[in-house]
Amino acid sequence: MTRLSWQRTLAVFIKEFQQMMRDRLTFAMAIGVPVLQLVLFGYAINTDPRGLPTALVAADASPMARSVTATLQTTGYFRIVHQGASEREAEALLARGDVQFIIIIPPQFGRSLVRRERPALLLAADATDPSASGNALAALQGAAAQALQRELHGPLAHLRGKDLPYEIVVHRRYNPEGLSRYNIVPGLVGTILTMTMVMLTSLAMTRERERGTMENLLATPVLPAEVMAGKILPYVVIGYIQLGVILGAAWLLFDVPMEGSLVLLLAMIGVFIVANLGVGFTFSTLARNQLQAMQMTFFFFLPSMLLSGFMFPFRGMPEWAQWLGELLPLTHFLRIVRGIMLKGSELPQLAGELWPMLAFMAVAAAVALKRYRQTLD
Repeated sequence: MTRLSWQRTLAVFIKEFQQMMRDRLTFAMAIGVPVLQLVLFGYAINTDPRGLPTALVAADASPMARSVTATLQTTGYFRIVHQGASEREAEALLARGDVQFIIIIPPQFGRSLVRRERPALLLAADATDPSASGNALAALQGAAAQALQRELHGPLAHLRGKDLPYEIVVHRRYNPEGLSRYNIVPGLVGTILTMTMVMLTSLAMTRERERGTMENLLATPVLPAEVMAGKILPYVVIGYIQLGVILGAAWLLFDVPMEGSLVLLLAMIGVFIVANLGVGFTFSTLARNQLQAMQMTFFFFLPSMLLSGFMFPFRGMPEWAQWLGELLPLTHFLRIVRGIMLKGSELPQLAGELWPMLAFMAVAAAVALKRYRQTLD
């Protein structure tokens, strides 16, 4: 038996290392993915979001009402971005996702307080993502107890006590029980489709080049746009099959409601699927082999999952991370699918999330087609 030779082992090591260094894309991914994870987890991820947009509907302008409002803002969780709106307008802002909370101060709030009538202050929260508002609601009681310390002195000192002189009524809209599955299961529709659609398309084209069947396809009088459409459409069908499986499990196993239109949801998902297939097609024109295609898919999927609001509250991220998240189709699709399933949103309410997906789809398709033409040349 030949003895183990360190010289031969070293020779194989040098050969393998040189080959690895020639594959610059794989080496860049090996370095880039850990750096991306460090940056995102270190700077962008925040499980305690603050400065959440809040609409204030104040029907009372007494010093006590202003003191309660100011105290809620000083907690750092409530940032009033709309003030003076009617209750109906505030509800519309909450339904569109423009605000996270609505604070409603009833008429004659201060007068009722003095009369010991214990008026009710209403706080409505968008509970589609319980983790986004959980800490704010937990801090609410402590802040409310400190709200009137300045005002309750002298003749009003008798109002101080163990119980609050007013009542706080919290309404968790769209998810009253605060069930996390109502947030996670609809989000899985987008994350699963993102991963599978990009991966399947990029691997399909790369596999054809590796097997040498691409030359046979190029020998036919098929236009690049026709090849692209023919390659993408079967995966659109697969995407809808996946959707059926996920929605079936959502209704049968997790009791997730469907408040809106299923037809509207199917149409929106079609746009989202095509946008991701365009990304996968572009990756297939860049990758030299299936390994590189898989690496590119992961490099796209990781920020999509972390910056879209699926795993962590979107409003808890720094502004630069939110800007990056807004560029990703998954961010807008999560708002759409949760809006339709949990809020019963209609097309006018979702238009602000639809056009970024359409724009991304158009850009992805144009880049994929251009790259494919360059590959042909």
